[in-house]
Amino acid sequence: MRYSVTLSYDGSSFSGWQIQPNAPSVQEALERALSLALRESVSVTGAGRTDAGVNAVSYVAHFDASAPLREEEICCKLNAILPSSVIIHEVKIVADGFHARFDARLRRYNYFIHRKKDPFVRIYSYLYTYPLDVAAMNEACRVLLGTHDFSCFEKTGGNNKTSVCTVFEAGWRPYIPTHVSIMDYPNAPVTLSEVEGSLYLVFTISADRFLRNMVRAVVGTLLDIGRGRYPVSHMEEVLASKDRCAAGESVPGNALFLSKVEY
Repeated sequence: MRYSVTLSYDGSSFSGWQIQPNAPSVQEALERALSLALRESVSVTGAGRTDAGVNAVSYVAHFDASAPLREEEICCKLNAILPSSVIIHEVKIVADGFHARFDARLRRYNYFIHRKKDPFVRIYSYLYTYPLDVAAMNEACRVLLGTHDFSCFEKTGGNNKTSVCTVFEAGWRPYIPTHVSIMDYPNAPVTLSEVEGSLYLVFTISADRFLRNMVRAVVGTLLDIGRGRYPVSHMEEVLASKDRCAAGESVPGNALFLSKVEY
């Protein structure tokens, strides 16, 4: 019988989702926990790769079990076995043909930056202190929408059959972290109306699929445009080049979250 499992994880202690030799991965941790809980060898297939250090919220995977499971019971067992950096939200039976990776229609990522030193967001946000033209960054985001060859943002050495993806949304917006909104925090923003002056920004992008390192390279390129190193038209040039060297540097993975998988 086939089951889906929905989980969230802090990627800081993992080399990514996928099993790798001599490096801890989320997939390996989940397979080990399932094998212990079910007392049989279990293989898990996830909705897609996440890079080392990248986090996920409501990530989806599937596995097969030889006998029917008590879904709430197995969920509790898994949470007792797994490290504190991983939580299982739900285990449920699905159709035998369900595939966590190939059946996904949309994946969404969020990337967080803060523009002034803040010890309370540093673990899951990227400190970027250069002045930014957020309007220019959002204008460049419009170039990403639609179906394109995104090989310019793909990590070299990938083995994808195609580098074509369809992007449904892409853009930056300000946000207020919880610790700022509930405490009398110094220099706390009173309103989100002034996007340019916001100390906290989040980038959201959703697509039918993503290439290795794609989101981090996209963010790096947008930040280059935002700080004035390149004009907005640079994004079109990068896409047309199909050359990874034309895009910006990849930003750190700790501030990136896979936030939604839709079927």
